[in-house]
Amino acid sequence: MLNLLNIIKKEWFLVGMLGAIVVAILAPALGQNQGALHLETVTHIGIAIIFFLHGIGLSPEKIRSGLSNWRLHLAIQITTFGIYPLIWIISHQGFYALFPTSLAIGFCYLLVLPSTISSSVAMTAIGKGNVPGAIFNASLSSVLGVILTPLLMGLLTTQSHISGAQELSNTITTVAQTLLLPMLIGQLCRPFLAAPLQRYRAITGKIDKWVIILIVLNAFSNSVADHIWQDFSLSSLISSILICCVILIIICTLLQHGSRWLKFNHEDEVATVFCGTKKTLAAGIPMAQVIFGGSPDLGMILLPIMLYHPIQLFYCAFLANRYAAQAPDTPLESNTTP
Repeated sequence: MLNLLNIIKKEWFLVGMLGAIVVAILAPALGQNQGALHLETVTHIGIAIIFFLHGIGLSPEKIRSGLSNWRLHLAIQITTFGIYPLIWIISHQGFYALFPTSLAIGFCYLLVLPSTISSSVAMTAIGKGNVPGAIFNASLSSVLGVILTPLLMGLLTTQSHISGAQELSNTITTVAQTLLLPMLIGQLCRPFLAAPLQRYRAITGKIDKWVIILIVLNAFSNSVADHIWQDFSLSSLISSILICCVILIIICTLLQHGSRWLKFNHEDEVATVFCGTKKTLAAGIPMAQVIFGGSPDLGMILLPIMLYHPIQLFYCAFLANRYAAQAPDTPLESNTTP
């Protein structure tokens, strides 16, 4: 019993998302739009707060210090916003044939998301990789994703695929107002607020996770209330998990071989693999709320990234330990130079 409580305490975020889904199934009226909690308003405010905090957290100094290693940056960003979307371009007809339309769109959304920051940097550090390079690329990906993710969604899908999806121009305008503007304001406030927020990091670091849990509750409550899951089966869930695993392994293998073909050293290969394979849940779910508005399909659209997130964490943790064991015996500074 004690071990179970320890696991719940350690993995409270994943447990919270599962709990939100259970609550949505049992009591959808609680979390749906115009429901008792009015989550459509709460989450809108929460999303602005998340990206405001992201803006404060972005360090211009660290970004500038990593500018010189352009081959590393190109490899990671082309993978994130080029090779991943190429998977959709090649196989989108298969996704539509295999899954309900909303779930297929969810895979498209997964494939156009930016990289995650915290776990990319953490895994790079564990694998004794180029940490400044990882910080630079994860941060750059996060900023680029605010524009490129809705742009790619608009180019790769059509309005008819998703009920409630907005026109591309309106989507980009909404994203700029809801995500980019708070991020820019946060960056302007960084000189004044970075130090105080660092002192309360234990609290501020959980804000985005709680907002994500509320978004999941809202999205799944709307989809349950609108009977979206009637077309969903256990075989679709198993197929989704398997496809997430296959996508991750394909990209990992491609980046490993590509890094060696480009003659990257150990540090740069590690940064390339961990920044290039990751897809952000922390920014992806709030961004989806903005891109797809109040669509009842949102719960199913979010499913692929919710499945991919724990899979990438477990697999990359295993890979990071392997990289650490293979790391050459070099001075500690070797994994801190761009």
